[in-house]
Amino acid sequence: MNTLDPKTNLSREPLRQPALRMLAGGMLGMMVAMGIGRFAFTPILPMMQRDLGISHSLAGGLASLNYAGYLAGALACALWPRLLRSTLVNLGALITSIATTLLMGLTLSPLCWGGLRLVAGGASAVLFVVIAIEVTESLVHCRHSRWSSALYGGIGLGIALSGAVAPVLDRFGGWRAAWLGMGAISIVLSLAGIAVAGKRQGAVAVPDTAAPAVGNLSGIGRLATAYFLEGVGYIVSATFLVTMVAHTPGLAGFAPWSWVVVGLAAAPSTILWQQAATRIGVRQALTLAYLLQACGILLSIGAGNAFRAGFAAVIFGGTFLGIVALVMAEGGRRSGSEGRRAAAVLTVCFGAGQVIGPPLAGLLADQQGGFTLPLLLAGSVVAVGGVLVASDNRSSAVSRQSNT
Repeated sequence: MNTLDPKTNLSREPLRQPALRMLAGGMLGMMVAMGIGRFAFTPILPMMQRDLGISHSLAGGLASLNYAGYLAGALACALWPRLLRSTLVNLGALITSIATTLLMGLTLSPLCWGGLRLVAGGASAVLFVVIAIEVTESLVHCRHSRWSSALYGGIGLGIALSGAVAPVLDRFGGWRAAWLGMGAISIVLSLAGIAVAGKRQGAVAVPDTAAPAVGNLSGIGRLATAYFLEGVGYIVSATFLVTMVAHTPGLAGFAPWSWVVVGLAAAPSTILWQQAATRIGVRQALTLAYLLQACGILLSIGAGNAFRAGFAAVIFGGTFLGIVALVMAEGGRRSGSEGRRAAAVLTVCFGAGQVIGPPLAGLLADQQGGFTLPLLLAGSVVAVGGVLVASDNRSSAVSRQSNT
């Protein structure tokens, strides 16, 4: 039975607007922290290689430093969860993310680039965990938790924006203009996000059944391992996809737009995968997402025309954020009152995988003269993650929540 007191329904209506504002502000924050702060490097990398001649190995090393910083930031959130409540820390992370983007265009030193990417990674991890927690908790308090998966669509929108804007900025001043322009856009998006979100809403009483009173992390071991493997595998495409397309004869003009395709496919994917999980269960949906992504990575090998490259980009974009959203939500469900720590632990595992993938892929690409072997390895690792998810009998169907 789903009969509810009409007065209860009316009492929820005033909460809808603050919940939507918090969600919209969080999506803008994700565009800054992840879509630009982390992933603008992907469409700008071919410009840096063209203008400065940097190798795949150096590019992989820079990406790895960014993900190492991300790992450090996630570890800090896991070890000192009070950081997540500090306004000073959160504001500092936002300013740092913007500043490091701008400064990337003001130096020619690989050492400085590495330091900036390292610091930017730490800032993006803190922002990611804070935004995810704050928005999710606000939506739960407002009894609109079914909207939480839309938050991660902000990352896809940021990716699409960086892919579309970077080549325009390139025409005005090459790779430098791309970095400086993306930093300026980050400032605008940040101010808009703060204005839209407003003040965090206070807690609203929810039924005791909303979460178990006592939580633990014992049920997320296999999920965390599969998430680590996802980090190792997906990051190869996330780092080098535009570079791979740019180096394919006849596809140089399509290269930046391949990243736009990824972002546009990613933006609605979190909602679609959440709906799939509601219908068929988390384990089945996650397994499908992992295996589909592995096929997409393998499909990108030898993609010699825009249709195949674009199709591979759609599959990649349409799965990686869906996996993030489902894993983070499932980890929180299993961990109960330890949901904050579970989010940080899962982010640590994901970050650790991302540190390994780019330098190994870049080194192999330089040695092999292409990305065939790195992509084979990446697709295989993601497929193994899918097998782990399929055999994880702790996964449960997404609970249907009444919001009417």
